[in-house]
Amino acid sequence: MDAITELFNQDITSVILGIFIIMSGIIAIVSITGRFSEIIGKPVKWVRNKNYDHELLIQTTQNLDMLQKKQKNDVIQSDKHDNEIRNDLKKLTEMFIDKEINDMRWEINNFATKVSEGRPCNKDSFKHCIHMYEKYEKLLEDNHLENGEVRISMEIINETYKEKLKNGF
Repeated sequence: MDAITELFNQDITSVILGIFIIMSGIIAIVSITGRFSEIIGKPVKWVRNKNYDHELLIQTTQNLDMLQKKQKNDVIQSDKHDNEIRNDLKKLTEMFIDKEINDMRWEINNFATKVSEGRPCNKDSFKHCIHMYEKYEKLLEDNHLENGEVRISMEIINETYKEKLKNGF
């Protein structure tokens, strides 16, 4: 009990100041030991770990920067390829539409020539050609294109079809 009483009788400021001085001394000794071991080239384990952690942090930062640059480059390349694919798909679509229009136009005009020459045609051929013309008009409308010579051919086909319906096939 006397020891506790004696402890409480001590000057608290002196005790705190003493603890602070002891801690400062320990820190100074550890720092001097670390620096000295680095200077002589034989660092102690905790200095090596600190240096290793620092180097690892620097390497990780560099790797992260490199990955970010690669990712940006990959995004640019991906966008470029997407645009190329989009353009190629657009060209293919246009080519397909042109071919489809030309094929329909040729079939309708060929049938109109056959009809105007008086060659025999059955009712199903007329229906097929009329149906083909409806598809042709829809395709032109969907692609904002205009009809030209096929309209005249269809007038010939429709007139002949009406006559055949009246007079028989």
